[in-house]
Amino acid sequence: MHQWWRAAGKRLRQAASSGRNYHTIQAIPREVKGPRVSARDRAQGRIPAVVFAQNHHQQPPSITKKQLLTTERKQIHSILKTVGPDFFCSTTFKLQIRAGAGSSVLLESGNVLPIKLHRDPETGKVLNMVFVWAENGSKLEVDVPVVLKGIDSCPGLKKGGQLSLIRKDLKYLCPAESILQKIEVDISNLDIGERILMNDIEVDPSFKLLSGNLTKPICKIVASNVESSKPLAA
Repeated sequence: MHQWWRAAGKRLRQAASSGRNYHTIQAIPREVKGPRVSARDRAQGRIPAVVFAQNHHQQPPSITKKQLLTTERKQIHSILKTVGPDFFCSTTFKLQIRAGAGSSVLLESGNVLPIKLHRDPETGKVLNMVFVWAENGSKLEVDVPVVLKGIDSCPGLKKGGQLSLIRKDLKYLCPAESILQKIEVDISNLDIGERILMNDIEVDPSFKLLSGNLTKPICKIVASNVESSKPLAA
């Protein structure tokens, strides 16, 4: 059935949204690391972080320009509320590293991509973060969230089928200047037994899908137990 779906590729309307944001994250250097130092920073309303550059032209990719930082917790939580937690690690931000809290001395500035966000499972507070420099001309691995659209008009769901979301995100190698923030997949024409595969998604050739098997499904509509138990019509 998935072959029929691929043949009807015009029914799939996919949108890739750019993940560039106008928030500027303020940070200051930290000279030492360790659990006690991190606990002290958090008690002062700051979040330990690290930023580095990653070179994908080398195999394995090399890490350079590693810097230890802290950021303001209030600012990060405000950005998360605006951007949305699901899209934080597929959005680039401007980072300004200043000499100290409240200092006007700018040590370094540039675009970064968050690649890790560690939160307290009970309170939801951000405990630490990892950024990578998003320098123009470089390429970055990004876990791009999948967002489904057309759910209300999906014929398979109207017939009692169930939606199975198999992949919540897709890993792409993206140009740093045009990160994919999300992949929108339209299921408004998907019927029971049909699915959307990774290679059904069309994006600009500058984005490379990092998967060893492009025929893996992203989502599908499966028959519910009630639907599958109905007798066939004579």
